[in-house]
Amino acid sequence: MAEEKTGLAELEESIKSLEALVEKLEGGDLPLEAALAEFERGVKLTRRCQAALTEAEQRIEILLAADGEPEAFEEEDEEADED
Repeated sequence: MAEEKTGLAELEESIKSLEALVEKLEGGDLPLEAALAEFERGVKLTRRCQAALTEAEQRIEILLAADGEPEAFEEEDEEADED
């Protein structure tokens, strides 16, 4: 249970960091090199958040499985959504 709270806390902290980073980038006051470094950090934070959310979604799917057996989780194809 402590690991779940830690994971949730890390997700929330990553989201807060990402929000602050976006505000900083939108301000437009950073030199190009610093902006690129912050953008790279933002991409890493976004990936970390997405991985945590995907894991949570998979756990929910397992918990809600009708027959009590874990069901395979199928990730939606993002490219199919864009068409």
